[in-house]
Amino acid sequence: MENWSKECPIAITVCDKEGKILDMNDKSRATFLKEGEELIGANLLDCHPMQAQKVILDMMQNHNTNAYTIEKNGVKKLIYQMPWFENGEFAGLVELSLIIPNQMPHFVRTPK
Repeated sequence: MENWSKECPIAITVCDKEGKILDMNDKSRATFLKEGEELIGANLLDCHPMQAQKVILDMMQNHNTNAYTIEKNGVKKLIYQMPWFENGEFAGLVELSLIIPNQMPHFVRTPK
């Protein structure tokens, strides 16, 4: 159970509070190796254009969440970026990237 995320079929990337990439699971590494990059130890800000850097800096300063969908090469993904904490202190950001269907049902559930 210790390495549950290693082979998880979604990309998981973790950085520290300065933006240094600390960990990437197998899916995350495979995603960025296609672009020829080994990113452990790199800074998240150096890997993104200026507009994305502004969003990342805002998340780091305000500890907020950022979620959106993208489509690249006909593949649609949900990107979910959120802060993580250690002993109640902001420790960095986690990004989850998962492939989603182009058409996806949406359900509204009412509490019982």
